[in-house]
Amino acid sequence: MIFDITYQERYSRGELLLRSFFGWIYIFIPHIFVLVFMQLWAAILSFIAFWSILFTGRYPRSFFDFQVKLLRWNQRVNARMYNLSDGYPAFGLDVDDPAIQFSLDYPERLSRGSVLLKFFFGWLYVAIPHGFVLMFLAIAVQFAVFFNWWIILFTAKSSRSIHDFLVGFLRWGVRVSLYLGYMTDDYPPFRLDPLPSELPPTNPIAEEQV
Repeated sequence: MIFDITYQERYSRGELLLRSFFGWIYIFIPHIFVLVFMQLWAAILSFIAFWSILFTGRYPRSFFDFQVKLLRWNQRVNARMYNLSDGYPAFGLDVDDPAIQFSLDYPERLSRGSVLLKFFFGWLYVAIPHGFVLMFLAIAVQFAVFFNWWIILFTAKSSRSIHDFLVGFLRWGVRVSLYLGYMTDDYPPFRLDPLPSELPPTNPIAEEQV
């Protein structure tokens, strides 16, 4: 998986205020209205994919691509609601957002044993431990967003450390979603910072770690 949200050097105070007071009207409500139905379809595809992996060891490619595009759409919205990026998040599955880097290599084979383990015990060894940590991190995220809002308002710049923390929180959630959604056999690590494989290839940090 590659996941990152580009750090923006300068922010628009006007967009920040507009998002803060009216974002729920023109960003959150219209996108969530569409995404709710998309998520329902994604859940159906995930159920079908479970049986496909169980019998063939493969996640149907078209289903996989849909799930990746939907996750990318969700992160476009999150980036704006967390004030990580300016601009309006585009509607649609086949759109590009230069602020969001998210991709996942299609796995040619997936473990049947792993998919059964997730189906029956994923709540026990994934959802509970990760959910417990993410619940407390979510509280810290609210404070981070609040403090960063004032920083952006007065300086037109975001705190780099807060930006990295918020991106790390989103990255962690995506890892868990991918694993529980049968899209990878790699157990999600308990960490905010990216693995080398989760950074874009052009990122200088990633190049140093290759």
